Amino acid sequence: MPRYDTSEQDWHIKVNANESNIGLPPLVEERVMTRLSRVSFARYPNEEYNLLCEQIGAAYGYRQENVIIGNGSSEIIEKVFYAFGGDDTHKIVYPTPSFSMYGIYAAAADAAGVPVPLKDDYALDADAFIQTVNQNSASLAVICNPNNPTGQLMTTAEIEYIAKQISCAFLIDEAYAEFSEHSVFPLLKKYPHMMIARTFSKAYALASCRVGYMLAHRDVIDMIAKTYMPYHMNVPSLVTADTVFQMRSEFDPQIRMICEERERMQEKYKTLDAVTVYPSHTNFILIHYPHAEALNKEFVKYGIGVRSFGKTTQLENTLRISIGRADENDAVYRVMKAFVEGNP
Repeated sequence: MPRYDTSEQDWHIKVNANESNIGLPPLVEERVMTRLSRVSFARYPNEEYNLLCEQIGAAYGYRQENVIIGNGSSEIIEKVFYAFGGDDTHKIVYPTPSFSMYGIYAAAADAAGVPVPLKDDYALDADAFIQTVNQNSASLAVICNPNNPTGQLMTTAEIEYIAKQISCAFLIDEAYAEFSEHSVFPLLKKYPHMMIARTFSKAYALASCRVGYMLAHRDVIDMIAKTYMPYHMNVPSLVTADTVFQMRSEFDPQIRMICEERERMQEKYKTLDAVTVYPSHTNFILIHYPHAEALNKEFVKYGIGVRSFGKTTQLENTLRISIGRADENDAVYRVMKAFVEGNP
């Protein structure tokens, strides 16, 4: 099982991890600091955990018993894999390329990971996915929507088409949903085998706090909760996330700005010869360029960190570039433009 390496250098412009380069709105940061000043650091996080579950559940029309919180949505997804894994008779189906941790989680859960290749345009063949799930009698199916690292979005109708035809547990990873103004939350009450995971790390600029959440049927939440140790979350992160969730409308302007910057940069990248730009509904853009590795080295020379996929199957010669501030995005474009024009 490969190790997920997060080590990297100190970048002048960091657009390789789909973080927010904007940070918290000033009013939100002020409220967070005020609440943290009142935290009882000597107490375990019972009240804070329950309060955040209650806030999230109420926002979507559910009870707190339908919510679980983890150290980022990635930890919750890992626990879901553990709950539905156990040995190689348990098959877990997911698209590829997608979030690279799915395969690692399947191996860690002693389950058999069954990847379903995306089409050449990175769209998911829903019928092939359904067939793979059913033929393997899968215990769990997972879809990242919008997808990381391709940026592709499936509609609610497309997700429901799959949900209708599979009976196993069905997890939708919505880490980037805020950037698409799209969610399949309305399907949860209709399909009790569905689960939806989200994170505070992307749109809400809390990657350092490591907080995510999942909504699902109570029986599923109870099953996942059994995989956690007591007090697995810390109070400062819970209080910060609770404040952010209560004030989430304060993030709307910067989410709009990120989406506008994404559209602007997609159009600029499209003007460059030999650069293919894939449509994105996230806070990043995936591009294909025949000399992607050389371009990545050029970025490194200028202190710009982007995500290179090297020789990863179906991602050969691609780079994923997160959307930063306008000045950062323009700097990335200038380096790319100069390199592409100098290497026809």
